[in-house]
Amino acid sequence: LIFLRHHIDDGLKYEYLTVENPLELWQNLNDRFEHLKAVVLPKALNDWSQLRFQDFKTVSEYNSTLFKIVSQLKMCGEVITDDMLLVKTYRTFHASNVLLQQQYRLHGFKKYCELIGSLLIADQNNELLLQNHDSRLTGSAHLPEVNAISSHFGGGRGRGRERGRGCVNGRNQNFLEPYNNNSMKWQNPDSKQRQNNAGQAQSKKGNCNRCGMEGHWYRACRTAKHWVDLYQASLKEKGKQV
Repeated sequence: LIFLRHHIDDGLKYEYLTVENPLELWQNLNDRFEHLKAVVLPKALNDWSQLRFQDFKTVSEYNSTLFKIVSQLKMCGEVITDDMLLVKTYRTFHASNVLLQQQYRLHGFKKYCELIGSLLIADQNNELLLQNHDSRLTGSAHLPEVNAISSHFGGGRGRGRERGRGCVNGRNQNFLEPYNNNSMKWQNPDSKQRQNNAGQAQSKKGNCNRCGMEGHWYRACRTAKHWVDLYQASLKEKGKQV
């Protein structure tokens, strides 16, 4: 009688407080709650048929819900084996994980606990992988600074600096030079060439110093001599006016 009163609900304790015979208390509880199997079993069977592994975000949630339904079925007298649990899990994988489901089948798991253990490990590893990816996206790492690279090749004093500059071959030396001791900055070797091209383009667009015409240089001038003399004379007249 003490054992039964200890494990029943507090409301039932007060309701059956006057019952002193343990057999009578047991029969009363049995008559009151025996019909719950008929209520629980249909819902448990429906939950079992609707259970899908693909409907859960994590393996732990699926495993918890599965064992909750299995416990209700076993309480109602239904027999649930490991083969039934394995087949239930394999057949409810998401359609995009067909190859993954086949790989787990090939492992030949005999117990559901072995399968769920492998799924939990894979789920945890995937979660850690995603966390590491989200913590720093691809390409977000800081690149090494230019000054640090320049100091590695051309910086320092004494023998170390001479050794660093002397080991550069001719092809790479054109890329590394010119080196500015004062500013510790790189100079693009193509910038000087672009400046020269820009200067040449401007000189092409300017007037020829021999004839005053556009589109050619002084050395490439082919203007007749009398036109050149007229142009030079006009320049002298302008100089006198100034």
